[in-house]
Amino acid sequence: MSVDAQGREIVLSHFGMNERPFSSQPDPEYLYWSDAHRQAYTMLDYGLMSGAPITVITGEVGTGKTSLLRHLLRNIGPDVSAGLVSTAGGGRAELLHWVLLALGQESNPEIGYVRLHAQFQSFLISEFQAGRRTLLIFDEAQNLSIETLEELRLFTNINADSDSLLQLVLFGQPGLRETLSRPELLPFAQRVSADYHIPAMDLEAVEGMIAHRLEAAGANPAIFTPGAMAGIFRATGGLPRRVSQICDYALVYAYGAGQDEVNSEIVDLVVRDRMAEGHFLSLAPKSKRDKSVPAPRLGGVPDLKAPPRDEDDTEPPPPTVQTTVEQPKAPRLGPAPDPLFMRHPRNRSNKR
Repeated sequence: MSVDAQGREIVLSHFGMNERPFSSQPDPEYLYWSDAHRQAYTMLDYGLMSGAPITVITGEVGTGKTSLLRHLLRNIGPDVSAGLVSTAGGGRAELLHWVLLALGQESNPEIGYVRLHAQFQSFLISEFQAGRRTLLIFDEAQNLSIETLEELRLFTNINADSDSLLQLVLFGQPGLRETLSRPELLPFAQRVSADYHIPAMDLEAVEGMIAHRLEAAGANPAIFTPGAMAGIFRATGGLPRRVSQICDYALVYAYGAGQDEVNSEIVDLVVRDRMAEGHFLSLAPKSKRDKSVPAPRLGGVPDLKAPPRDEDDTEPPPPTVQTTVEQPKAPRLGPAPDPLFMRHPRNRSNKR
């Protein structure tokens, strides 16, 4: 079933919504802070605040890594120069080329690795002298080669006396953890001081996510019946992106059937149709697997207890530099995690 823009508006009006609640585009305004996402962000904050050389965040496709990444970028203060790298193929010179572009620097890969490295090191030193830390974030890091990962480790050796000039954050799928477990990458893994694997959501979190997004769009969260939400959980295995996909279609199907709510029959119909079209949405819930077989730890930092509680990876955004702070709306079940590095006395005075 295909729905054009005008049709979407009719569906939204039917359910009393101000905007589309289950868009596939990551939107920090709609980020639902499940316990797992809250703990992932807490570990991410811990890594940044503690000066961890390398922080690693992993999760299956659609668990919300990109949403967390964008929330992080929106909350970085002016004392941090951050670059987001989503393409880092090729050799050492090409890697430095992408890194420099991500940091807002002009770069010409034709000048060779040595001169590019000197330019990169000069940038790190100048930022440090200006009182700014440099943060490099790599999205889809499971695609990085062993050679690239080793080069990144060497980047973290650049320092000024006892002060580290660079921090790395890697977001990736579970394959990244498998790569980092290889014997030849032991030196890299030993530099990982903070890491977390985002599990799939359980039924309670799926219910919370659906209700949160509906409320954020101005709708009644009771539009989806308990049976519908249970069916969505069974069909998606608790992956936020897939939850959004089914919910989006379910609203259209319910409108087409002349119903004011989404029930389990509507959800079953959506799942059958989507599978018939080649969208393999039916998965066994993974919450038990995630709890019984936790992802291996890459660093020596213990798990942090998530604060009181309060999805969707699309195409990664292009390399960019973030130096502004824009606070998002508070999630439904409580405020978003207050970044540790923004609570530090030195940084709090710079918070805008």
